[in-house]
Amino acid sequence: MVDNLTKKQRSYTMSRIKNKNTAPEQHLKHILKRLGFVFHPEGIYGHPDFADKKHKIAVFIDGCFWHACPRHFKRPKSNAIYWIIK
Repeated sequence: MVDNLTKKQRSYTMSRIKNKNTAPEQHLKHILKRLGFVFHPEGIYGHPDFADKKHKIAVFIDGCFWHACPRHFKRPKSNAIYWIIK
C-alpha cells in the first residue's frame, strides 16, 4: 500500500495522536495498580501500557478504532478505501 503523505506530513500527523493516558488506560489504571501492575513501565520491550515484572505479564490496550469495536467504532468519512485496507 502506497502512503499518500510525505514523510514529513506523516510524522506530523502521527505526532498529534495521543498514545498515553487515554480513557481506556485511565479506567484500567485504577484496577491494575491495586493488583501491583506498573503504569507505562520503562525499559520493557514493546512498550506495554501496564506490566508486572515479577509475574512477567505485559498488558497492551488498543483502542476501539483498531479493533473495529461494534459499540464505539466510527468509520472514517474521508479516505475510506485507505482505512478499509489498513
